Amino acid sequence: MSFLHKVWPAMATRSTRPMSRAKADTLLLLFACGLVLAPHALHLPIWITGICLAMMAWRGWITFRGNRMPPRWLLLPIAVLAMGGVYFTFKTFFGQEAGVAMLVLLLTFKLLEMHAGRDLFVVVFLSFFLLLTTFFYSQTIATALLMIAAVITMLTAQLSFQYTDAVPPLRKRLRLGATIFALAVPLTVVLFVLFPRIQGPLWGMPADANAGRSGLSDNMSPGNISKLALSGDVAFRVKFIDPISDNSKLYWRGIVLDQYDGRTWTKRPSRNQTNQQIMWTPRGTSVRYQVTQEPNMRRWLFALELPEAAPLLPNNRTSMTPDFQLISERPISTRVRYDVTSYLDYELQANESPASLKNWLLLPAGYNPNTLTFAAELRKESIDDLAAVNAVLQFFRREKFSYTLQPPLLGRNGVDEFLFATRAGFCEHYAGAFVVMMRAMNIPARVVTGYQGGQMNPVDGFMTVKQSDAHAWAEVWIANRGWIRVDPTAAVAPERIERNNDSMTAAAFGGLINMNIGADSWLRKIRFSWDAVNNGWNQWVLNYTPDRQKSLLQSLGFGNIDWRTMTALMFAIGGLLTLLIAFPLLANRKKIDPLDAAYAKLNKQMAQHGYPRQAHEGPRSYSVRLLASASELTQEQKHAIKNFLIIYEAARYRPLEKYALPDVLSKLTSLLKKSR
Repeated sequence: MSFLHKVWPAMATRSTRPMSRAKADTLLLLFACGLVLAPHALHLPIWITGICLAMMAWRGWITFRGNRMPPRWLLLPIAVLAMGGVYFTFKTFFGQEAGVAMLVLLLTFKLLEMHAGRDLFVVVFLSFFLLLTTFFYSQTIATALLMIAAVITMLTAQLSFQYTDAVPPLRKRLRLGATIFALAVPLTVVLFVLFPRIQGPLWGMPADANAGRSGLSDNMSPGNISKLALSGDVAFRVKFIDPISDNSKLYWRGIVLDQYDGRTWTKRPSRNQTNQQIMWTPRGTSVRYQVTQEPNMRRWLFALELPEAAPLLPNNRTSMTPDFQLISERPISTRVRYDVTSYLDYELQANESPASLKNWLLLPAGYNPNTLTFAAELRKESIDDLAAVNAVLQFFRREKFSYTLQPPLLGRNGVDEFLFATRAGFCEHYAGAFVVMMRAMNIPARVVTGYQGGQMNPVDGFMTVKQSDAHAWAEVWIANRGWIRVDPTAAVAPERIERNNDSMTAAAFGGLINMNIGADSWLRKIRFSWDAVNNGWNQWVLNYTPDRQKSLLQSLGFGNIDWRTMTALMFAIGGLLTLLIAFPLLANRKKIDPLDAAYAKLNKQMAQHGYPRQAHEGPRSYSVRLLASASELTQEQKHAIKNFLIIYEAARYRPLEKYALPDVLSKLTSLLKKSR
C-alpha cells in the first residue's frame, strides 16, 4: 500500500475511507487557494470565474464525500476547452491577461488531479506565484493585507501536510505559519529599503499591463465627463508648499480642445507647436506645489492655471504647448511625482494676430441654426466682446437651466436642443455650448478640460483630486487682455466651483452618497485618516523611486551613496539581521536525544512503507503490529526491526552507562540499514 493511501487517503483516487485529518487538511488547502484566486475574479472574464468556482466546489464535494478523483479522460477535454476559451477571449496565449487566466485555470484543475505528494507542492508553489500576479492589477493596502492572509494560510496548509504523527490544533499551526511569515519581514524591509532601485515600474510587463485605466479622454462629447463624476478614483494628489485658500481658483489645466464636428470636441494636430514662443505675463505671487499623479496611460500632465514651465519627469521628456498644455513624451503608465510653480493671475497672449486666432473661430457648417441666429441677436445688442460674453452668461443665469449628471439625450443639433429645449446638462454641455456661441459671435474661444477643486485632507495636508472633480470650462480671447477663463457652469451652479464635486454628485442622487456630513463627523474623520494612510502607502511604498531612496539614505547620514555602496550595505545589514534572527532560534532549539533520533528514522522508514506509528503505540506494541501485518517486508527486514526495537526499548527505559551509548547507537544504525 502506498504512502498517500495511508497518510492522505482523501487525495488518493482509490481511497474509500478518508481520514478526518485528511479532510481538514485538504479543506484548509482549498480555503488558501480561494484566498489566492479571489482577487482575480475582479478582472478575469466571468466564464473563467465560473469555471474556477465550479472546480473548487467539485473538489470540496469530493473531499466531504470521500469520493474518487475524476478520471483524466474527463478532465482533459474540459481543460482543452478552457484553454481554447482563453485563446478565443484574448486572441493569444501570451501577455499578462492570457497568462494569468491560464495560471488560474491550471491551479483549479490541478486541485482535481492531486495523486501524489509532488502534486501538493505544485499546487502550493503555483499559488505563491499567483499571489505575485495579483499585484499586476492592484497594489493597495487592502490587496497587500489580503495577500498576507493568503500567504499565512498557504504556509499553514503546507505545514499541515508535513506532520506524520499527531497534528497540532489549527490555531497552533496558524500561529506557526504567521511566525514563519514574521521572521521574513525584517529582511524584506531591509531589501525594500536598500536594494538599488531602477526607474520605471516594478514589473516589466507587456503592452496590456496598464490597460483599463480611467480618466479624461482626448475628446469631449455630451456624457464623457459626467461619467467620471460617479468615479471615486484618485486622479492625483497635491502637496502645497505655498498656501492657497480659495477653492474657486483651483483649475487644474489638462487638455485644450479646438476642433468641433457638431457633436465632439477634439484637439487638432499641430506640428512643432512646442517650439513656438509663448507670450504671457505672470502677475502676483507664485504658488509652488508637488503633484503625485496616478497612471492613466495618457501623455498629459495636470497643473494649476497657469504653470510657469513644464515639470521634470525621470526618463520621460516633458514640454508645454502654446496653449499651456503639459505633455510627456511617453504615456504615464506608473505613478509619477513632479514639482510645479503656477501663477493664478496672468495675462496670456494679449497681442495675438488675427491669423493666429482663426482656428479658434471655426464651426462646422449645417449645425445648430437656432444657436447661430440667437448668437447673432445677442451680438447686435452687445457693445464689445466682453459685453457679449456677459450676455451669454446672463442668459444661463436668467433662464431655467439645471446642472445634472443625467441629462436627456441630444440629437444632431445638440447645442440647439440643449439651449432651447432640455436646458439640463453637465459641465461639458455648458462649456461646449458657450464656445459655440462665442465663435458664432466671431470671438475666439476654446474648450479646456481638466479638474476643478479638490479636497484637503487635514490629517496629512495633501489635497486629493478625484475623477469626480473632472470639469470642462471655456477660454475666450479679448483684445488687449488675451485669453481669459470663463466657466459657464458657475453661472448655473456656482456651488460646483466653490465646493468640490462630491457634494454636487450627492445632491444629484438625493444625498444618498454624501460623505461630507458635518465637519466633525466621525465618519468624515475616519475617511480622512484612511485616505492619509493610502496616500502614505502610495508615497513611501508604491512610489519608492531611486530619488526617494537616495533622499532617505542621505537623511540617515550616508551622503551621496552609489549603487555599489548601497548593495554592500544591503548585504551587510541583511546578513547581520539574519544572524540576529537565526541565533535565538538555534540557541533555543531542542536538543534531540540520539536514541530518539534513531527511533524517529525507523518510524519514518516504516511510514514510507505505509505503516506509520500511531500516537498511542510504544516500541513493543509497534513491533508486534509491524511483525504481524507487514507482509510485504522480508524476514531479514522484520528481524532487523525486531532487534532494533528490543535494543531501543532496553536502552531507553533502563539505566545505560555513558560508555555504552556509542555501541548501542552503532548497533541501531546497522539495523536501520538492514530494515530498509
